[in-house]
Amino acid sequence: MISKKNFAKVSATLGAVALGVSATATAANADTIYTVQSGDTLSGISYKFAKDNSMVNDLAKKNNIQDINKIYVGQKLIIKSDGEIQEYNAQNAANANVADNNTQATQQQAAQPQQAQSQASQSYTSNASGSEAAAKAWIAAHESGGNYGATNGQYIGKYQLSASYLNGDYSAANQERVADQYVASRYGSWQNAQAHWQANGWY
Repeated sequence: MISKKNFAKVSATLGAVALGVSATATAANADTIYTVQSGDTLSGISYKFAKDNSMVNDLAKKNNIQDINKIYVGQKLIIKSDGEIQEYNAQNAANANVADNNTQATQQQAAQPQQAQSQASQSYTSNASGSEAAAKAWIAAHESGGNYGATNGQYIGKYQLSASYLNGDYSAANQERVADQYVASRYGSWQNAQAHWQANGWY
């Protein structure tokens, strides 16, 4: 059974869609549980709700996010209609009139493997040392200036790896792991990869 309040929200949303207005605009005016999806960033979430990056620091602070570049698939935030951000928990969810932006089926299919993968990739230590580490650093400097956030079309991060290799996990640890795996399988060593780059302008 739909309550009068929920019926009004549904009617308003349908009316907005019928008039060609984006339904996401109405979502910013309602208390919402936001579930982090693959590829989300705090600035992207802020843009969805505030149309700018003004919510990034509040999102991080209210949800105890230490590194604004690391959020996890399946993580939940409550964003209230007045723009206030609260960490998702059962008490807040029960007290707020919320609209979950993902279905349980989607969360179970996508969140569990990717969240496990993201958490597993939080820590990674490359075994490159000496001249291998120097060759790795040289490639990173020439590919992205050493920037984990660099993008060039489908190529992502410090080593400009194909997004398909990273499987949606653009964390620094995953970039390091995948770069080491890629170089080991293709060239056998970072020095060989550097020699190839110097001869061809890519690796």
